Amino acid sequence: MRLSRPLLLAAAALAAFAAQAQTKWDLPSAYPAANFHTENLVQFAADVDKASAGKLKITVHPAASLFKANEIKRAVQGGQAQMGEVLLVNFQNEWQIFGADGLPFLADSYDEAAKLWKLQRPLLDKKLGEQGMMVLYAVPWPPQGIYSKKPLASAADLKGIKWRAYSPATARIAELVGAQPVTVQAAEVSQAFATGVTESMMSSGSTGWDTKLFEHVKYYYDTQAWLPKNAVLVNKAAFAALDKPAQDALLKAGADAETRGWAASRKANIETLDKLKGKGMEILPPSPQLKADMKKVGDTMLKEWVEKAGPEGKQLIDAFQK
Repeated sequence: MRLSRPLLLAAAALAAFAAQAQTKWDLPSAYPAANFHTENLVQFAADVDKASAGKLKITVHPAASLFKANEIKRAVQGGQAQMGEVLLVNFQNEWQIFGADGLPFLADSYDEAAKLWKLQRPLLDKKLGEQGMMVLYAVPWPPQGIYSKKPLASAADLKGIKWRAYSPATARIAELVGAQPVTVQAAEVSQAFATGVTESMMSSGSTGWDTKLFEHVKYYYDTQAWLPKNAVLVNKAAFAALDKPAQDALLKAGADAETRGWAASRKANIETLDKLKGKGMEILPPSPQLKADMKKVGDTMLKEWVEKAGPEGKQLIDAFQK
């Protein structure tokens, strides 16, 4: 049966309206598709799709496939991506508060990390609001330990070693222990260890598993130094352009993703260290000397950070340490 011209026009108009009614967003991330952060983003996007009845479609772009890690924040701010996931500590040089959760041995457990986030978030909301963005939610990485190709009895054993730095704080740790900092993005970690570009780093069990570090590294010292957070940012203009039901769907799915993400991080911490052990890596507690040495590094860095962060930073630390 052939449709009459008026019916064809009506069908075309309906299709055009449906296309208009659907909003498509991009969500770049720097981490592999199988990482728990990325899996959480994919679930979040599915939740938004369902809650908005298909009106808001979010495409997750993992493994730095759309923008590199250090480009994502600017992409969201400039509207090239409507939202994106960033590692907050990467932006400490821009504003010290971004690096509060990368200070060694300040918040060194999930409970402490949650306490810090509660205090940090209002400051981030204000700062990012001024930059045309908003924080949707944040999820911590598992506690950070030291990966090393050789055994470490104390910080002196790190002297001269090639150390992967991914943030101002990790570069500063290298300087304080006499290691050589080498900047390596998450997507390039495996290759850097395989080729000898780097021999050691501080990161989570999750990153070690993602990058198959068991193929190149023998030792992991579970120092539980800090729990850096990934934050999901949204362009405020893009958010304002959504209708109220879509905005509500996004906010609700974000709150759910934060709760789910923290639980997934705890689970990933246990599972990934077990898997690394299963592949022959030695998962060890730090020696009392190594622990004391790294705590000293943490104390120095906290003092330096408060000086740079000024009254705002001091208030944050004072409130946290109450």
